[in-house]
Amino acid sequence: MRTALNRCVLAVTGLALLAAGAWLASADPALGTRMPAWWPGPFDDVTFLSPARLLDARAQGWWTPTVMAASVAATALGALWCARQFHGGGRPLITLPAPGSTVRARALEEAVARDAAALDGVARCRARVLTGRGRITVRLHLWLQPDTTPDAVLPGVTRLLGRAETAAAPCPVDGRVRLSARPHQVPHVR
Repeated sequence: MRTALNRCVLAVTGLALLAAGAWLASADPALGTRMPAWWPGPFDDVTFLSPARLLDARAQGWWTPTVMAASVAATALGALWCARQFHGGGRPLITLPAPGSTVRARALEEAVARDAAALDGVARCRARVLTGRGRITVRLHLWLQPDTTPDAVLPGVTRLLGRAETAAAPCPVDGRVRLSARPHQVPHVR
């Protein structure tokens, strides 16, 4: 869903707004008299700061450092958020116990989902593998067939998660299972 074009447009918009804000914060107070005729009057309407209050604020010693610190903080937070957007798209490799061997998290998801869907009483399964801080988290969402109890499925899920933990031996595996029941299809009589 998050495309590179979306991120680039967001970054350009953010930089443009930052440049406009920095320019307005450091602009000459006489800027309003040099604006085009179609531009709204310089602080004529309802304003946050009147020209006199703005001049008074700029005369204070705290104004410039505060505006610059806020601009730098907003830029840093925006850049960090943008970098996290770019980082979020990749799927990490998981190191396996055999020397030099790795597996893609997506491949592990597919294998776990296929094995879970093959369990008796499971209609379908969706799996998600998350890695981080030396741990692997396997999230399973199982849709049970009608008249199947969770007690009948959970031992198989436990064995499946045990195999996943054995395969990723140096990393502990946390399993989170969500069970949903498929409703009975009751025929309608017309």
